[in-house]
Order: sequence, then C-alpha cells, then structure tokens
Amino acid sequence: MSFTFTPIQTRLVRPPKDNIYDILEALPPLREKDIVFITSKILGIHQGRCVPCSQTDKTELIRQEADRYLSYTHPSGFNVNLTVTDNILIPAAGIDASNADGYYIMWPKETDALCAEIRTFLCQKNALHDLGVVATDSHTTPLRYGVTGISTGLAGIEPLKDFRGKKDLFGRELKLTQVNQIDALASMAVLLMGESDECTPIVVLRGWNKIVFNDKGSMQDFKISPEEDLYTPLLSVMTCK
Repeated sequence: MSFTFTPIQTRLVRPPKDNIYDILEALPPLREKDIVFITSKILGIHQGRCVPCSQTDKTELIRQEADRYLSYTHPSGFNVNLTVTDNILIPAAGIDASNADGYYIMWPKETDALCAEIRTFLCQKNALHDLGVVATDSHTTPLRYGVTGISTGLAGIEPLKDFRGKKDLFGRELKLTQVNQIDALASMAVLLMGESDECTPIVVLRGWNKIVFNDKGSMQDFKISPEEDLYTPLLSVMTCK
C-alpha cells in the first residue's frame, strides 16, 4: 500500500478571529478517500475562541473550559492544571498561548460539527463522496518527554479498526482488540505540521485504504466515559464541574 502525508503551508491565521474558508478554498485539488487534518488552533481562531492574555486569569479560564480538573504545584515549582476536556485528558484544557500573538486560544466548540461543515464544503468544491476531516492538537503522554498528536474532532470516517473475532498468529481469537487509527494518523500529521514557525496547519493524507469512510463517523465512536475507563482510579480524583 502506498500513501502520502502532504503538509500544506498557508497564510498566517490571526487571533482573535479569522475566517479560514479562503484557506480551504485554496487547498490543492482533493481526491476520493483523502483525509484532511486541521490543527484545532486555527479552528479555534476561526470561531473567535480567543481571549487576551493580559486581561485573563488563565486558571479560571482553564476551569471554565474543563469538564474535570486537578490543580497542583509541580516539584519544579510551577503550577499545573490537569484536565479532562471534551473527553480528552490534557493539561490546561488544551488552551494555548504559543503562536497566538498575545491571546489564549481555546479549542473550538462542537468540533465534530465544525469538521462536518468543513467536510461538506470540501466535498462540494471537489465533487467528492468519501472524504475525512480530522481536527488535531499536540498532546503529552504520561511518563514521556515530548508532544505527539491527537484527534479532537472528526467527520466522514470511522476512527476504529475492529479486530474482535479475528485470530492471532497462533489461532487465538481476539476478544478486545480495536485499533485507534485516527490518533495514530493524527500523530504523524501533527509531527509534519510542526510546533514553531512552520505555518503548515493542514496536512492531507492520501492512499490510506485501511479505514472506513461514511458520513456518520464522529468522536463518539471511540470515546469512553471516565467512569468506564481503565484509568478510572486516576480520573476519579479530579474535580467534576
């Protein structure tokens, strides 16, 4: 199988609000079964989800945006806010001040719906039936230095590949195995987007044929409630709003 990830350099998207549809209009021609990854940062700016750093208490903003939170002082002396936001465990509710020109940028609201809106626009523009759109962000992994990528919203694709009922190499039936394709692919897309001044907030994946395309896929397809998760003992110590 041959597939490619193509980073797309764009104009600068400026907080506190900036319509990105001219960027989407200028994308190279898309093909059936492409997947378009878009950083949540420009989606948040598109919705005007920005507030001035100088006029904002960041801790209060984090608690406003989080569904669950846990605040503590790190041994190094800085304050940390661990949160669950949109069913994602992430520091600071995903709020970011890098490449933000003096603003705090929040995640977009109703990210799946926004991805679906963008998908409809791109399908109509390119006369396509099967197209995926995925919102992404950088994400830290416990007990690891460095950031990787994660999906924060999607439309047009099923995020999981289900191996339950299939046999392993020795004929044992798999009972639980489902592969989270979207976060794996999002991680590569975020790597190619970069973290500093690359100005490449969009990546197009072409040729990945191991995924199911439909117009009903959403983040709900693979979200687990904190009460049902394997990490419930850790998540239960966080304060619910």
